Amino acid sequence: MDIVTAQEMYEWDRVAIQQAGITGKMLMESAGRAVAEDMLHHIGQNDRIVVLIGAGNNGGDGFVIARTLLNRGCDVEAWQVVPDDKVKGDAEAHRSLYLSSGYTYRTNLDELEPSLKKADVIIDAMLGIGVKGTLREPFATIVRQANDQRARRLAVDLPTGVPADESDEQIEAFRADATTIIAAPKVSAFLQRTRPFYGSWSVVEIGLPVTMLPPPDREVWTKEKVKETLQTRDNDSHKGSHGKGVIMGGSKLMPGSIAMTSRAALRSGAGLMTIATVDEAIPSIAPFIQEATFASLESHHGFASGQAPDLSGFDGLAFGMGIGREPGTNELLQDVLRKMEAPLLIDADGLYELPLDTVRAREHPTILTPHPGEFARLADVQVSDVLTHPFSLSRKFASEYGVYLVLKGPSTTITSPEGRQRVDVSGNAGLAKGGSGDVLSGILLAMIMQSGSIMDALANGCVIHGSTAEHLTESVHSRTDLLATDVIEGLPATFRTFSC
Repeated sequence: MDIVTAQEMYEWDRVAIQQAGITGKMLMESAGRAVAEDMLHHIGQNDRIVVLIGAGNNGGDGFVIARTLLNRGCDVEAWQVVPDDKVKGDAEAHRSLYLSSGYTYRTNLDELEPSLKKADVIIDAMLGIGVKGTLREPFATIVRQANDQRARRLAVDLPTGVPADESDEQIEAFRADATTIIAAPKVSAFLQRTRPFYGSWSVVEIGLPVTMLPPPDREVWTKEKVKETLQTRDNDSHKGSHGKGVIMGGSKLMPGSIAMTSRAALRSGAGLMTIATVDEAIPSIAPFIQEATFASLESHHGFASGQAPDLSGFDGLAFGMGIGREPGTNELLQDVLRKMEAPLLIDADGLYELPLDTVRAREHPTILTPHPGEFARLADVQVSDVLTHPFSLSRKFASEYGVYLVLKGPSTTITSPEGRQRVDVSGNAGLAKGGSGDVLSGILLAMIMQSGSIMDALANGCVIHGSTAEHLTESVHSRTDLLATDVIEGLPATFRTFSC
């Protein structure tokens, strides 16, 4: 499922109209009817519906939606919230069709609020992907009035007032309970600041010529994609066939992180696992994970330092979980960056003083897995910048330093050095616990060692991690009590689901 900017969506429309020969009126009819059918999932048989209709394509869709719902026998009151002369082109054609079908619409906005108060459902078809800046009147007032009601609020494509793209501007917008998105989700559906305005969302297909559309190199990675790309185990495989990995981290005071990472990696199919840590941490880790072997790191007051052990023969390495931020840690990481001739994943404390110039000079894949605060430090920006511009900042950083970047969050953004991006929206607030990132790192390391594509491995690992939390909180746990170790033990059920 592609993710598009406003400009990319305009280009898709242009291709459909100018190259494929689909008229704008046809697209609008298809869009409106598809949206109406989807919205019926949120509409009761006896609901009173108010449709708010603006100018432009969104308004034209609104007339098609109102007509379709009226044809289905729904109780619909259509409100055109702009003057008649503002409705032009294809939108005007569909207004004429609406009128010629025997239906009427209202325009006196002084009478709108009483109608909104009586409504069971309010449908927002006022402004579309072209909105920029703060809302002007009458939209600002109408949005406030609609948001004050107890009715279910449904939006067409994106809620009025929400920009399609990344933006720093202040937002006042229609707060939808559900949004029916046309053709492809827009970037703002995945931003922390704007995604709450969408509510739950779904995407409807409207007949665009998909084989002719320029791909945006930005997509949602779905569970279906995981099933298509997840590596299966050959009947003749052995433990060496699925990766020999090393996880380097832990300390006297923080042994749990590396233990969870290692167990998650083995639960995710890694064939062999070595835990490289300080001797003081091994007695705490060994009872938790009997399947791993150990390698000793030089210790300075219980924290790893010095030189890395021999890393030849390993297929992947994860560095940083629980390793601390002592001066010797950076020396150790520098040595790992030079020695490791296979994919290297760096997380947690490993990101704290990451030598980016050394990272850029590596000839083998490097994967960084920061949360927004860690990424802000790496990119030398504010956390607020990361939250408002995750796609563009991730793409710039990954390209500049030649890394794969997994920017963690409710919408995890995975970016390749070439700028390809995938978004994982699985998971829930049960993962907002210490240790969740350590478990994810273990899953990702296992996926990397078992896949021919690092992008597939990272995207699949993120979805597996999030899906496991979803499964567990649907049956065994709540979002309050779920622990990172619960996620590890829930992985078998998830893998059974994806291997069917």
